[in-house]
Amino acid sequence: MCTDRTAHSTGAALAGPGVSLTLNTLAEELLRNIKKLCSVLLFVRLKFLFGSLALQALDLVDQCSVTCLSSPSGRKVFQVLGGSGKLYSCLASCHYCPCPAFAFSVLRKNNSLLCKHILAVHLCQAMGLTQQESVSDRQMSDVLSGLGNGT
Repeated sequence: MCTDRTAHSTGAALAGPGVSLTLNTLAEELLRNIKKLCSVLLFVRLKFLFGSLALQALDLVDQCSVTCLSSPSGRKVFQVLGGSGKLYSCLASCHYCPCPAFAFSVLRKNNSLLCKHILAVHLCQAMGLTQQESVSDRQMSDVLSGLGNGT
């Protein structure tokens, strides 16, 4: 189970030393304050920090592509319907998405903080636009077991 502390240390390890860590901190702060800052300046900041991912993530938000699945045991998984029509089950608490862009840009090349799906999850949460769906613990178990298969 990922915690915020794990997510922060994992993010720091993925982001690299120095400037990237500062960028990671700035990105997290911006996402926390997005609801307060809804303005043109906010979108300029998003574009500066996340580049083209910001527009792609905002497109997913605009299409209501993010759903939070929650189970009686308290587990939460965010499902994001990607532009290709593929459904990605994301863990926002530890910044994980099974999409190819996350594996390549975030994990392998280390040239991005996150993918458009994770950014869309954070934006939806901050703006209160996440669709909510309750599922049984069994259904949640099935969703979580599929994460290793890229679903």
